[in-house]
Amino acid sequence: MEFFNLLERIVKDDETHAKWLNTLSFMENAGARKISACEHPTKVSLIQLKHAAEEHRHAYYLKKQIGKLDSQFCKSYEGQELLAPIATRQYLHSLDIKACKYLQNNFSLTKEELKYAAYLFVTYAIEVRADELYPVYQDILTKTSSKIMVKSIILEEEGHLEEMINQLDEFLENWKPHAENILKIEHELHDQWINAIVEEVAKFNYA
Repeated sequence: MEFFNLLERIVKDDETHAKWLNTLSFMENAGARKISACEHPTKVSLIQLKHAAEEHRHAYYLKKQIGKLDSQFCKSYEGQELLAPIATRQYLHSLDIKACKYLQNNFSLTKEELKYAAYLFVTYAIEVRADELYPVYQDILTKTSSKIMVKSIILEEEGHLEEMINQLDEFLENWKPHAENILKIEHELHDQWINAIVEEVAKFNYA
């Protein structure tokens, strides 16, 4: 099932749609927490603070959108309120671990340097993905005249990607080949996550 068709199917059912929004909210929140966890004890840039704040706001915004479907849906991030909860929880965590291993194998970095490098490369990969995911989702929301909107997130994610590219340019002259390898890791993990969601959504019966 291609991604567009999957999302079309998800938005047809309010409860499934709420779980999808909650899943995205969970991931934005997890991303924000990872950005904060990568901060140097003292050398924290304005951009890093901005990213953490904006990802937290995205998590809040997506969670708030659920109320447009039903205020009783998805009050927490418990497993039964997410789509493919195990794959969802593993996705970012696995990306973090695999990216750190890759960076350790290819660079001589101190613990603090590794945390910062992981922040740059992992956030870059996530922003590339967000730049693909949210516009497709918004197209379906527009097509179905949904009350849900993610246009504000799309604009901010585009800005994030630009900022990550600028930070990577400062960090390492020849960063692009390494970023491509991190993107390959992300692509594989993303496919596993989507496949798990496809399996779960396939179990639901739609009229």
